[in-house]
Amino acid sequence: MSHQDNPVLVESVDGIQIITINRPYAKNSINTVTAEAIGAALDELNERADLTAGIITGSGGVFCAGMDLKAFLAGERPSIPVRGFAGIVEQSSDKPLIAAVEGYALAGGFEIALACDIIVASRDAKFGLPEVKRGLVAAGGGLMRLPQRVPYHLAMEWALTGDLIDASEAHRVSLANHITEPGAALEKALEVARRIVANGPLAVKATKGIIAKSSDWSLTESFDRQREISEPVRASEDAKEGARAFTEKRSPRWQGR
Repeated sequence: MSHQDNPVLVESVDGIQIITINRPYAKNSINTVTAEAIGAALDELNERADLTAGIITGSGGVFCAGMDLKAFLAGERPSIPVRGFAGIVEQSSDKPLIAAVEGYALAGGFEIALACDIIVASRDAKFGLPEVKRGLVAAGGGLMRLPQRVPYHLAMEWALTGDLIDASEAHRVSLANHITEPGAALEKALEVARRIVANGPLAVKATKGIIAKSSDWSLTESFDRQREISEPVRASEDAKEGARAFTEKRSPRWQGR
């Protein structure tokens, strides 16, 4: 099977789904079929009870260079209904997502990383929203998410200049959680994911949900909204098992219910 036949590779290991954008000949840029495949992988991640976290990465030493301009000029839209560009930027996953970034994460590629919950980057990774250099606007969520991730003035400078940000700067301002040697981003992302997967799956999903949604809640409603998400977890079999395992000084055996 050629790369063209399989633009996204999906595998699961130890409760972790690994989504690899597999178009290295096109710098892993996004066309319609790739967006559909990423969206389908995220649907699977949400639906499978045996999966607790996901990782998105790219093949060939590049994360993603954004929209496939050749496909765009041919009339394709690199987005899908509900999930938006790349099948992720308007609706990602209910479960934690880690971006494992090697090489370029530019334009829509940076917006994919920003739609994730944790970013691991290799030392030679480069981030950026260069759309303004082409007379375009970064409309895949980057302009809305970036000032939530880094200070306002920094987000403005990066977005208005279209300049590239190297991994060390991304790490310095806490945009990237971890920096690795080149080629080791996925390995580090798996290590972080395994630490997440060791925890109660219902609790993990609820915890992400509260952090991700609470910025939209008013102070008066916030604890009520949090209770809607947290109380079913508190009443679950897993919560009892977690307490029991702690008192019995053993590892918990999660059931996801």
